Order: sequence, then C-alpha cells, then structure tokens
Amino acid sequence: MAYPTLTNEPGALELAAQIKAGDLSPLEAVDAAIARIEKLDGPLNAVPVRDFGRARETAKALDGKQASDGQALFGVPMTIKESFDIAGLPTTWGHEQYKTNIAKRDAKVVTQLKRAGAILMGKSNIPTDLTDWQSNNPAYGRARNPHNPDRSPGGSSGGAAAAVAAGMVPCEYGTDIGGSVRVPAHFCGVWGHKTSWGLISKHGHDHPAMAGSDAHDGVLSIAGPIARNADDLDALLRLTALMPMRESRKPLKDCKFLLVADQAVSPVDAAVREPMLAAVDALEKAGISIDRNSELLPDLDQQHREYMRMLGVALARGMPGPDGKRATATDWFDLLDAQRRCEIAWEVLFEEYDFVIAPPAPIVAFEHNDTPVRDRKVMIDGQERDFGEVFAWAGISTFPNLPSTVLPVGEVDGMPTSVQIIGPRWSDLDCVATARAIGELIHC
Repeated sequence: MAYPTLTNEPGALELAAQIKAGDLSPLEAVDAAIARIEKLDGPLNAVPVRDFGRARETAKALDGKQASDGQALFGVPMTIKESFDIAGLPTTWGHEQYKTNIAKRDAKVVTQLKRAGAILMGKSNIPTDLTDWQSNNPAYGRARNPHNPDRSPGGSSGGAAAAVAAGMVPCEYGTDIGGSVRVPAHFCGVWGHKTSWGLISKHGHDHPAMAGSDAHDGVLSIAGPIARNADDLDALLRLTALMPMRESRKPLKDCKFLLVADQAVSPVDAAVREPMLAAVDALEKAGISIDRNSELLPDLDQQHREYMRMLGVALARGMPGPDGKRATATDWFDLLDAQRRCEIAWEVLFEEYDFVIAPPAPIVAFEHNDTPVRDRKVMIDGQERDFGEVFAWAGISTFPNLPSTVLPVGEVDGMPTSVQIIGPRWSDLDCVATARAIGELIHC
C-alpha cells in the first residue's frame, strides 16, 4: 500500500543529526532551504512571508557550535503558520489591512522552537481568519496543493502542509479548531497531530484586531505540529508541551481499536473510505483487534450539532451569527455542559478501547472554490451535499478535546488520503506512536 511522496529531503531530526555529525552546517542547511523555497514555491505560494536575512544571520551565529541539552532541532530551518507572531514580521490572518501589524515579540511556540535550536525562516499561507479548508486571502493570495496545483492544500494550515509535503522545510507548526492541521496533512500526504486541548500554548496567536490583548487560549482551538514522519511529530510535541503526556508504550498487537467509518450527517466518499478500509483490513490480517461498531460511541449527530454551535459562537466572539441572533451567557454555559457530557462519554468509550480509527475528512483535496463556506457544496460519491457537513470529522475529536494523529495510508488518482488515530485526552505521544506502528505495518 503506497501513497504519493514528493521529496526525499530529510526530516527535522534527520537533518539535526546531519548537522550534529558535521555533515553540514546550520548555514548550509538554511541556504539549502532557501534555495528549495525559491525554486519550488512560485506556483504553490505556500511561504509568502520570508525572513531569509535574519535566518541566515541566526544560522551564522550557530556555525561551529554544538547543540546543548534540549536543542533537538539545532540548526534546523522551518516555517510556521502566519497567524503565529514572530517579532519583526507581520501577523495579518490574511487581511491586507493588517500588513503593517508587526509583531513585537514571539509567540510562545516560536520561543520554544527557537530555544530548541530551530531557525524560523518565515510564515506559511492561510485562509482569511483561518476559516476554510483552503488557504486563500487578500494579503497573500492562494496557496496550492503540491500534488496538483488545481486543488486545495487544505486549511487553515494549508501553506504549512504544502511546504512540508513539497520538501521546502522538514516541519511546521499550525493550529486546528475545525480540522486545520488534520485536513491539510490529509490533503497533502504528510503527518499532522491535533493536540489535546490545553497541551500547547497559543499565547501570541491572536487576531490582529485583538493584538496586544494577550488573549487566553480559546475553547476548541489547539496548536499542533506537521511533519513528514512520526518521529518529528513526537519531538515537536515533547519540545512544546506545557505538561506531561501519557506514554503507555503499548504494542500495536495489544491495542483494541474502534473503527468509525461513517457518520449519518457526513458520509465518506469512496476515495477516502476505500484506502482506509484497506488499511484496516491489513491491520486485521496482522491480528489487530478492530470493532466496526460499539454502543459506547457517543451520539455523533448530537455531538456535531453542539460542536458546530460552539464553533460558531467561538469564532464570532459574541457577535450575531448567520441567523442574526446573539448567543447569551446561558447559551454558552449550556454548550460547556454539553461539551463536558461529551468528554465523559468518550472517557467511558476509552475504558474499552485504546484508540479510534476514523477519516480526517470525508473527501480528498478538492478543486479551488471561491464560494463562501456556508453556501458551498461538496460531492460525496456523486451526490451533492452541504459543505458544512464535512466538519463532523474535525469535530469528532475537537469537541471532546481529544488528541488525533493523521497518517497517510494511500492515494486515489495521485491525491493522498489518510486516517486519523484518536486517543484519550493527554495520550498524544501514544497516538503518534500507534500511528507510527500502523504506518510501518501497512507500508512495509
């Protein structure tokens, strides 16, 4: 079972090992990344904010030095999603009017990555206000999928996944509230991880209209890494986590899985379903226990409704929704209660199962479409459906605050397709390790 890859460039840890061994210097690594971006990014527009001069100066300062403890990314060049602050660079969230909004200090994650030795070379493309499964905005234009430039790289961390998939940089950091790490990883054929809510700081990830407010991390939204392999995801999590993570190291053969292959509100297209089921069949043939249904599974229709309601209120920040109504404090507390009931239901399910296997999205990367999300349609097995339904596969782990690792499992007509491995809260490292083991088994 194979999926399309576009580069033989080393991952982050492999590159760091080459630098440590003296095979290349930090400056040589940065210059090589600059050359790749300048060569590859023209038609992709994945990295519109570039900070090459400062990156080279940082790399020069590291040349001849050795990594200290905790510097697992010493000399490794990378980019980060445009919505994170980097001191001296604009943070626009895709708005032309905010191109003069120059950040005064680094976001927490940027500080952590720099402390780990990474060299930040710029920022990756996004949709306006981070609210689409495409990455197109008035400030920087449209990002494109490196597998097929006529298709979306996903969103809102679309430029991030495209840059990693194309080999421009070995890793990235994005955010996810409606699939914004998982969907780009799925669309571009790379690895992504949606973290347990609260695990990674989002300080310094504020809309420009709120710049300087030091807003607290909002509900649902998380920061999470994107890479070309599981080992790099693991390292990025360890370097940025604010608290200890569960690490059971349970062998794959001893794990019990539940497959969630469909939802009534959002059926899955054959392009995603068939490679996923082929991967599941390979696991079962290897003796892995996978149930196809369970009475313990929460009511996913209800979960989707409550998730979409909370998502809408959170994104609007109290402003009237599309129906013209403003959420009340009572509405909000009712949603928090519903979310906690959902969390408890999933906790009960994970007393029986180690992980859930599900699609990260019901479709593969779609052609660019400028129709507003609320009016957009999507084709599922030849039937037209409302685009808003697809968010059920993001909400399945977002609403209950669960971690989820996306790994590529196949391809259809040259486009990658993936699955997500969902686990109990704080089991982020276990999700990554299990996804790694699954990838090794099905791609051997």
